[in-house]
Amino acid sequence: MNIFDFVVTDSHNVAHPLAQYQGKVLLIVNVASQCGFTPQYAELESLYQQYANQGLLVVAFPCNQFGHQESGSNAEIIKFCQVNYAVSFPVMAKLAVNGSEAAPIYQFLKSKASGFLGTAAIKWNFTKFLVGRDGQVIKRYAPTTTPKWMVKDIEGALG
Repeated sequence: MNIFDFVVTDSHNVAHPLAQYQGKVLLIVNVASQCGFTPQYAELESLYQQYANQGLLVVAFPCNQFGHQESGSNAEIIKFCQVNYAVSFPVMAKLAVNGSEAAPIYQFLKSKASGFLGTAAIKWNFTKFLVGRDGQVIKRYAPTTTPKWMVKDIEGALG
């Protein structure tokens, strides 16, 4: 099993097969609009613009599990991202990343790359997963790791 086996829901509540991205390097991020890390949207967009032609795709998954920092509707989230950060990468429908309601994609990601001291749970918004062209998880990054510090790993994954 790999990341391209999953079907997620996009911001319009339509099934969105990740198989359409087969062969791309994915940077998957759980995001929130009212978080101290929200300005990372700007760096994520910059990375996407810089490396999209080489095969990088940033995929954002809004999550309201951390301090209720993403309480808006999917339409409100998209508008916020576009107006404030000119985000052009896909922002999917809001989902859960932890607990019994955790989306299958996040169950998979957490099973393939643990966090600090081997923990599986996502600790906060803007936890990032780098996924290779083969659909396998390469690395997990803490919310405090800004996108610019991931460039070497991204370039390595892009080959």
